[in-house]
Amino acid sequence: MQVCFDYDKALGIYEKMLLIRRFEEALFRLFSERPMPGSMHQYNGQEAVAVGVCENLNLDDYITSTHRGHGHCLAKGADLNCVMAEMFAKSTGCNKGMGGSMHIADFSVGMLGANGIVGAGIPQAAGTAWSCQYRGTTQVTVSFFGDGASNEGAFHEGLNLASAWKLPVVFVCENNLYGFSTHYKRVMNIDDIAERAKAYGMPGIVADGMDVCDVYEKAREAVEMAREGGGPTLLECKTYRFKGHSRFEMPNYRTKEEVNEWMRKDPIVLFENYLRGKFEIGPETIRDIQAKTDERINEAVRFAEQSPDPIPDDYKKYIYA
Repeated sequence: MQVCFDYDKALGIYEKMLLIRRFEEALFRLFSERPMPGSMHQYNGQEAVAVGVCENLNLDDYITSTHRGHGHCLAKGADLNCVMAEMFAKSTGCNKGMGGSMHIADFSVGMLGANGIVGAGIPQAAGTAWSCQYRGTTQVTVSFFGDGASNEGAFHEGLNLASAWKLPVVFVCENNLYGFSTHYKRVMNIDDIAERAKAYGMPGIVADGMDVCDVYEKAREAVEMAREGGGPTLLECKTYRFKGHSRFEMPNYRTKEEVNEWMRKDPIVLFENYLRGKFEIGPETIRDIQAKTDERINEAVRFAEQSPDPIPDDYKKYIYA
């Protein structure tokens, strides 16, 4: 883990990764204790990717997400209370209770939406990046997607278009090894998905997705290149989801040895060790951050519980022509 942050930025990154983890842990508990609307796909273990990438983005930059989108939404700066309220399908949610976990969005921070269709955010990101180029702004778009999406036609179409037009977009493949229950090596004859960038004349970079410093530095180079008119990059982050594919799934297709090996690479624990070694941060500071984060989560749950449900006719407010 290379040195890449000053003290304040390092603490902020730790707080964001911890917030995402505690949010996901709270959701798991809530879904097991009470009736909750819809389903969920949890981000535990992948926090370094969302935070490491989004720390390089401005408020007016854009991201597109996946069915596993809570972490991306929070890393881009969406309001915690509103994100939690959306999980409860409340009218105070960031989609007014009408999007839910797999379609969560917050246009105010450039989060253009999670998507239940595998790979659907990739061509959307190319289109958004084209709009930035057309309008002559310095905005950048980031598309998050999983390893399974790299076998979809949308992946190849999106990368080809972005390359041909040198669009300001960074394609971030969160390779957590499994598309649902299928290991990526069973469906592609390459070790690194980043190798596919060669076919489209763009850089293909591999980052350690459990090391937020490595993700941050490599994403920084890609974002800067895009912002300066240098075109797109494919950034593959090798990571791992600690939970199953979706709500309460038992991931029997993975061995205990594999899971335990990746759990030892927990990005939050690794970054805690970095903070202690680099900045001599003591356990009291860590415990204080953890306590404050837990209280923020508890307050968000209270906010969601006390928020009103949408009424059936509310959908009419959000239809645009």
